[in-house]
Amino acid sequence: MDMGRERLTRGLLLRLGVLLTAVCVCVHVYLETSWQRAPAPLGRPTQAGSQNLGQQSKTKPEAEERDRKVKRRISYVRTLKKDRKRDEDREDPSAPCCPPVHPHRKTPRWHIDLEPWAGESHSLEDEAKRFLNYITTPQVSCESLAGEEAAQEGTRGAWAACLDPKYSLTHRIQSKHCRVYSFGLGVDDRSLECSLASAGCEVHCFDPSLKQPHLQQAEMWLHRLSVDWRDPNPAIVAQRQYATTKKLATILNDFGHRQVDVLKADMESAEWKILENLVLEGVLDSVGQLLLELHLHWAGFEVGGDDPSVVRYWFSLLKELERANFRLFHVHSDPTKPHLFLHKNVLNASSAYTLSWVNTEWKP
Repeated sequence: MDMGRERLTRGLLLRLGVLLTAVCVCVHVYLETSWQRAPAPLGRPTQAGSQNLGQQSKTKPEAEERDRKVKRRISYVRTLKKDRKRDEDREDPSAPCCPPVHPHRKTPRWHIDLEPWAGESHSLEDEAKRFLNYITTPQVSCESLAGEEAAQEGTRGAWAACLDPKYSLTHRIQSKHCRVYSFGLGVDDRSLECSLASAGCEVHCFDPSLKQPHLQQAEMWLHRLSVDWRDPNPAIVAQRQYATTKKLATILNDFGHRQVDVLKADMESAEWKILENLVLEGVLDSVGQLLLELHLHWAGFEVGGDDPSVVRYWFSLLKELERANFRLFHVHSDPTKPHLFLHKNVLNASSAYTLSWVNTEWKP
């Protein structure tokens, strides 16, 4: 009985020892496996860790080199941007490197350039002598004149346009592209306009005294309108609004016209301010021939100053025409007018002259 019990106890102990041994072996294997997978501590790397560290040590210089290249590239781009910005700041906006987009755009002018005095004394006689010599001396010749018959008959105005082939009016008439603007105040002499209309020109007569806004009569168009003759100073213009007067450029735009072959103005002493507006407006390059009647018995509307200054102003306006490539080709003095020059008899000058200019550089 005791022997059997002892055997049972030994068998259980043996089994328990085997079981504990198996558990210890499993724990040992598990710990060994876990130790190999864990990262090696500093100073005591494993073999695998040593290999990885060697690879990192090999790739680290390459990574640092790439970082330096990237930094240099970024620094280079930033330097380029800074240099470009610095160059843009240095550029003068008033002096662009390239031609302007609109090279033909004109700078606004508010006054004409006065010519030097005719003499040191600034006397009326010196100014009148220079002025009268200028308006009575044609600068170019014209063999064929439209309206010459009226001039020979001595009718009022003696207006004339040049039909020489060297200028474009004859060719424009033949091609049916001729256009005439005539500005006046109650004008009763339209012989030149009728002659050009019969030749095939498109004629527009402007007269603010008309009762109707627009009227077609005898192959001509009549309009209740006039070209602006008042002082071109913008401070003065802003204070006045007139429905019957417009700038020539505005009239051309309203009528859909770009150019005028002949522009005639008989405005009864307003011609000086009309001419000044045309000069300052910069529209003379749209005019082929310019016909004006000048009234010299007084200074004219809105023209001030003493007599020598007035004549100097007149002469300066005509020189502005010359600088715009206009050349005088026809002069006529009205024999029916009194010989008055600024209310005086100066050099036996007439009080009215009809002058005709041709734009020698005009290319329609």
